[in-house]
Amino acid sequence: MTALDFTPLFRSAIGFDRLVSALESTYRSEPSGYPPYDIEVIGDDTYRISMAVGGFSEQELNVQVKESVLTVSGAHKEDAKEKERRFLYRGIATRNFGRRFHLADYVKVVDARIEDGLLHIDLVREIPEAMKPRKIDIRTGSNSLLEGRAEKAAA
Repeated sequence: MTALDFTPLFRSAIGFDRLVSALESTYRSEPSGYPPYDIEVIGDDTYRISMAVGGFSEQELNVQVKESVLTVSGAHKEDAKEKERRFLYRGIATRNFGRRFHLADYVKVVDARIEDGLLHIDLVREIPEAMKPRKIDIRTGSNSLLEGRAEKAAA
């Protein structure tokens, strides 16, 4: 496996430190591939993560968000009946798992539900009004607004 050098990103991107560290941590971690999942774009600012969690009940699943990291985990609890069962072949995976997703700024989890063996997690990106693009009017003339404010402050 070759190592990727993210140093050029640090030189040319200002304020994207979290993005670069997320890329590095994602590149270094080797996901097991279990359980399989999809990430779907529903609308301009809405997304859905769907995970195949057949064999897990609601009580055995945990979905939490902490510091822009969504963690989905499942712990299968074996009862006495489960231990007594004998299998010739066991192909249905019910092993414990943990999967992490790094969320972008302003992305929030709004819903989580199980439907037909799939765990659906709905996410929405809600950008505050102050962060949205705004049009700047272009004026004519030689005096800037900053100079006018400085003159008022001095008076």
